[in-house]
Amino acid sequence: MSLMSISKECKAQISVELIIVLAAVVAVVLILVSQLQETSNEGSKKLEETSENIFKKIDDIK
Repeated sequence: MSLMSISKECKAQISVELIIVLAAVVAVVLILVSQLQETSNEGSKKLEETSENIFKKIDDIK
């Protein structure tokens, strides 16, 4: 085995490891984004309910 083939094997190994790490990072990011979207949807619903209640109370004052 020559030094060139060893170098290519090391680079290939590093590339495979880098791809695996990047795939893991992308997976974590996708999970976080989906959780943030879910949280924002829940917050939006709560805000809508609260604003409806406020407007009802304002109408009651009139």
